[in-house]
Amino acid sequence: MRVHICAVGRLRGGHEADLVTDYTVRFNRTGRGLGLGPLKSVEVEDRKNGGKTAEAQLLRKAMPSGATLCCLDERGTSETSVNFAARLARWRDNGTSDLTFIIGGADGLAHDLRDEADHLLSFGKMVWPHMLVRVMLTEQLYRAASILAGSPYHRA
Repeated sequence: MRVHICAVGRLRGGHEADLVTDYTVRFNRTGRGLGLGPLKSVEVEDRKNGGKTAEAQLLRKAMPSGATLCCLDERGTSETSVNFAARLARWRDNGTSDLTFIIGGADGLAHDLRDEADHLLSFGKMVWPHMLVRVMLTEQLYRAASILAGSPYHRA
């Protein structure tokens, strides 16, 4: 199952970018034998300041056709890492070929895009900057692959 992150905004160099790269490499390495990956990220930018509607159109163009859609949203479900790993495994085992995670811009996601999601995932009731959400998501993807592989990375 190929995994995609489609996000509004650019992750320029720095500590966050280094962490995303590190966790992406780890996920790809660990997930390969589990039928997970590769993980690829696509960034979109609304240069015309069209707001959430314009961002949603750019995000739709960036995601693969027919992908299972998981939007990051504070109104979504908060899950344990073990439950998140089990959800990834179910999607994979049910024949999902492409899984796309959507990270919105500063104003969040357009309602219609959020309504299209197969799942809404929350990292808590707090709102996080998109750069940190990408780090947290890539880490949780790596952690999920480690859990599924029986690796000692996750100590619960």
